[in-house]
Amino acid sequence: MSYPEVPSRQRSEGLVKHGARALTAAFLIGSVTVVMWALELFDVYAAGNRLDAYGIQPHAVGDLPDIFTAPFMHGGVAHMAANTVPFVVLGFLAAARGIWKFIGATLIITVVGGLGVWFTSSANTLGSSILIFGFFGYLVGRGVFERRLLDIAIAIAVVALYGTPMLLGVLPSDPAISWQGHLFGLIGGVLGAWFLRRDTARG
Repeated sequence: MSYPEVPSRQRSEGLVKHGARALTAAFLIGSVTVVMWALELFDVYAAGNRLDAYGIQPHAVGDLPDIFTAPFMHGGVAHMAANTVPFVVLGFLAAARGIWKFIGATLIITVVGGLGVWFTSSANTLGSSILIFGFFGYLVGRGVFERRLLDIAIAIAVVALYGTPMLLGVLPSDPAISWQGHLFGLIGGVLGAWFLRRDTARG
């Protein structure tokens, strides 16, 4: 059976569309990264680390809104530096296939990860690790649930690059590291991939 060749104009439009998505994703992730760096530098060198109070304070009902600020705060420049590369790489990959789905997934990750920390942790928790592990779970989950070749390829590449550190990161090891944020961020990412998956039953 033969199929009609896809017109070159249609291919060109597809490339332009994917290119625009990639540029939008790069701009979004780059902008968020710059803001996080600006906040951390201000906090360390001008605010006396007072912004750390916007981390997640477990079991404090009045601090529940801080689940939305905690992923964008860090406990020092070294903490921010360690999170920058995985945040940029995984965030870009998660956003490049659709900005609105990415925003929805980020909201799910933030809520699930933040509430998980709020219920189970015992220390003030902050840092983009919640989002990083969430993006990892979202990318892998998207490859599994949507079964599209590109998503599967991205999931395999992400597992190859980050799989071992991510799996080890959800285990309690270092008391200074919030494994709860890692674990529940990861769960939030998988849930985001499930709730935001494409309807493949219709073809």
